Amino acid sequence: MGLGVYFRRRARWMKYLLAIPALYLCVMIFMGKSSDGGVDSGHDRNSNNNLPVIEGVGEGRPEVPRPAKKKLVYARNAESDKDANVLHAPVPGEDGKTNPDGPGELGKAVTMKKEDLGPKEKTLFDDGWQNNAFNQYASDMISVKRSLPDVRDDRCKEEESGYLTDLPDTSVIVCFHNEAWSVLLRTVHSVLDRSPSHLLKEIVLVDDDSDMEHLKKPLEDYMAKYPKVKIIRAGKRVGLIRARLIGAENAIGKVLTFLDSHCECVQGWLEPLLDRIARNWTTVVCPVIDVIDDSTFEYHYGRASGTQVGGFDWNLQFNWHGIPDHEKQRRKYDTDPVQSPTMAGGLFSIDRKFFQRVGTYDDGFDIWGGENLELSFKTWMCGGTLEIIPCSHVGHIFRKRSPYKWRTGVNVLKRNSIRLAEVWLDEHKKYYYQRINNDLGDFGDVSARKSLREELKCQSFDWYLKNIYPELFIPGEAVGSGEVRNLGDGGRHCLDSASKKNDYHKPITMYPCHKQGGNQYWSLSKEGEIRRDEACIDFAGKDVVVYPCHGQKGNQLWNYNHETGRMFHPTSNKCMEMHTDHKTIKVNACDDDNERQKWKFQETLTLATVALELHAQFR
Repeated sequence: MGLGVYFRRRARWMKYLLAIPALYLCVMIFMGKSSDGGVDSGHDRNSNNNLPVIEGVGEGRPEVPRPAKKKLVYARNAESDKDANVLHAPVPGEDGKTNPDGPGELGKAVTMKKEDLGPKEKTLFDDGWQNNAFNQYASDMISVKRSLPDVRDDRCKEEESGYLTDLPDTSVIVCFHNEAWSVLLRTVHSVLDRSPSHLLKEIVLVDDDSDMEHLKKPLEDYMAKYPKVKIIRAGKRVGLIRARLIGAENAIGKVLTFLDSHCECVQGWLEPLLDRIARNWTTVVCPVIDVIDDSTFEYHYGRASGTQVGGFDWNLQFNWHGIPDHEKQRRKYDTDPVQSPTMAGGLFSIDRKFFQRVGTYDDGFDIWGGENLELSFKTWMCGGTLEIIPCSHVGHIFRKRSPYKWRTGVNVLKRNSIRLAEVWLDEHKKYYYQRINNDLGDFGDVSARKSLREELKCQSFDWYLKNIYPELFIPGEAVGSGEVRNLGDGGRHCLDSASKKNDYHKPITMYPCHKQGGNQYWSLSKEGEIRRDEACIDFAGKDVVVYPCHGQKGNQLWNYNHETGRMFHPTSNKCMEMHTDHKTIKVNACDDDNERQKWKFQETLTLATVALELHAQFR
């Protein structure tokens, strides 16, 4: 072999050796660029199936700051195109941790403007609101393990050392129907990550017949990594009440803790609840319910001094109000447990044996509604105590509407409320029936529930009102009630107004009388208030409005003469009058000849009748 041939062959092998590292470098560069596109590199970043990626700024997306080497991306749900809008959990960065500066961390708001989004993102944004009645687009940008501030008062942290050492364990029951992936997972992780392991027996997820694919096998595969989580399928649509009963039947913890599927628990949420039950197994406890903004997912909270208690009105609807004076005097610190007449019903803990003792929920209740008042009434009336625990905080997304559809033609809330009234309200049920014009319909058989109450030797509802909720206005103590009809222009129009908190300060109107109660049902108190529950008719010089009753008379004092029909307002020295448009209420100079200043309550008590009743009361 000649020397020239040797060098030619040597040069050829040298080229091969130099080509190998060059080829390797090209492959690595290609792979690096491919991985930047997201978990699913088989789809273009701007394809029709594109999902929000929060590691950078795409076309029309809000900018999200992200430090280097801590990128979070979302994996697609490959199971079905039906749920292309639903995102999996964020994938941690190289250090295995979620980004502390990521969207929504420490409970901060995720803000965006729809007009700044691209066409595809606007569709995702709109679909999220339509399907969930909250901003799913914002939720999907937030880690399912996001951090929250420790919102407890300092005294709560100091009191931790005083909890009993042998606290009972609990099963946390979460019922869901077509819940958004990120919201449901965030609920579960907040429980897993912020509950002492020895106190959390299990999390029971009850699927109320969801039909979205991400809540089927993908959810099972995801939760398989967490042995304490088990999923139970209802098999058919049963509603919240029966879904909770299914969860309770399958739970094994000593205490049952019920949460909604769109919650976030904060540090130290569980121990103070279990401590109260450990001290008295008949105590039912609720956390302070903080507000997770439905648009920005900002976590709003307050101090223990601002804790409110639950009540209800005679429409049998739950409401919140301030801690009454007698309860403030009973407590030493703002962080002490607060006795509450009722619970909101979505979030609470109860000893499993006590829950069974008081008959769990009325299985004749359908879907949802009224179950919170039923459990509240029988807890107090049948030997228990209901408390709100200021040292326990759980956030909850409060939706402005329900995104779910049910069969039409049945007013389940009304039917449940009638069953509630029949069993627990005794003679006071008439006040609710007056609101629905005594239209009871078919509410089913309640004999078993009445028998349960007799077996438990529960107190009367009159006892409950006098000892547990003495602040509640009793319509039977009114001197006038029902519709308030104006006698002018044919006498066909009545005072009409809603009276919920968002109706306060709004002018009262006139509307054709319908004799259906509701917005036309009013009571005239002995103190001269025209009121519906906690809302009073108020005149401060401009409009006649609905305003919270304050008991100070003044603008809310009306002297009604049942003989002449005059509604006199002493503060202004004028009389209530229906305007000629038959829609507006005015307060004008009194005129005995003006028929539009004459009013008639549906039912009235004369002064003589009131005197007789008082005499009978104190004989």
